[in-house]
Amino acid sequence: MNKRGMLIILSGPSGCGKGTVVKELLSRRDDTVLSVSVTTRSPRPGEVDGTHYFFRTKEQFEEMIQRDELLEYASYSGNYYGTPLPPIEEWLNAGKNVLLEIEVQGAQKVMERCPDHVSVFIAAPSLEVLEQRLRGRGTEAEEVIERRLNAAKEEMATAERYRYYVVNDEVELAVQRIETILAAESMCYHRMK
Repeated sequence: MNKRGMLIILSGPSGCGKGTVVKELLSRRDDTVLSVSVTTRSPRPGEVDGTHYFFRTKEQFEEMIQRDELLEYASYSGNYYGTPLPPIEEWLNAGKNVLLEIEVQGAQKVMERCPDHVSVFIAAPSLEVLEQRLRGRGTEAEEVIERRLNAAKEEMATAERYRYYVVNDEVELAVQRIETILAAESMCYHRMK
């Protein structure tokens, strides 16, 4: 049997609960690891290099680009963000599933570069529920919430590009749905030969 792991792409708008779903999924699966992104921004208080991000200089990041060591990357607010390829290849070859919790533009790049992916779009049950969740956090200004809602509408329009669509109405059910997807994907013929 082919023991190579699966590359799992998980995306969804802010407020859909994907962070909670990812945390629960990882707590249940010894065969799955979370990819850590690399960035040129400075660490925030409490962030640890290699745990939250790999923190690199702009020059180091650009060297990674030149050496084709990034699965995907983008520039936001004057900083680079990307997905380092070497650890992903290591994990996949060791039989581990690698989970990318990634925004939709980065996900599209990964889908194009890695056709053998398992992509899952996580959605809230409705835009109303999404708005309630964002407001329920009580941590963001009204203008930020409005920006996130507008971004969510744009991101929802990209959901058809994903192979799977999971509604996060309850975390437990959403995680079960993703585990069902992974079980089915692991038995695809091309993974079994």
